[in-house]
Amino acid sequence: MLNIVLLEPEIPYNTGNIGRTCVITGTRLHLIRPYGFRINDKMIKRAGLDYWDKLWVKEHDSIEDFYNYVEEDVADKDPDVQSGSCIYYATTKAKHKYTDVKYHDGDYIIFGKESAGIPEEILIKHPEECIRIPMLPEERSLNLSNSAAIILYEALRQMEFKGLEESGELHRLSW
Repeated sequence: MLNIVLLEPEIPYNTGNIGRTCVITGTRLHLIRPYGFRINDKMIKRAGLDYWDKLWVKEHDSIEDFYNYVEEDVADKDPDVQSGSCIYYATTKAKHKYTDVKYHDGDYIIFGKESAGIPEEILIKHPEECIRIPMLPEERSLNLSNSAAIILYEALRQMEFKGLEESGELHRLSW
């Protein structure tokens, strides 16, 4: 099971949309405080539609709290997390493209807040785990929920969409 991590998310619609994507892909969502909204905000639930109640979500008080969860609590107690899980940092400042790394079950992908991304003080400690989505150099960044979906689906593709449906069926007609 993959993990999407939002560090200090600011826009409820993005968080709701990412939560919906997590539900339909069987991905866990981690939220690191502070938020730019209340977690029970109507806008989050509206963006997540009726999926929000199905979402596996874990809140963390700080990045240190999140690291402690991964390194101490989860590694010893949670059977769904593989030992050796990697933490990737999605940023426009990375040397490596998101397609350059090999994703594994249990990995974490961290996205920073919409206005500033992940602080450089964190990135500098993890240069080999920083990944980016290629884009025109004069543009700043993609929308957070789009970025999360792009990278998550690459990770799922690499894992051959394990656990996701193999074929889609029409609603009224048959193929």
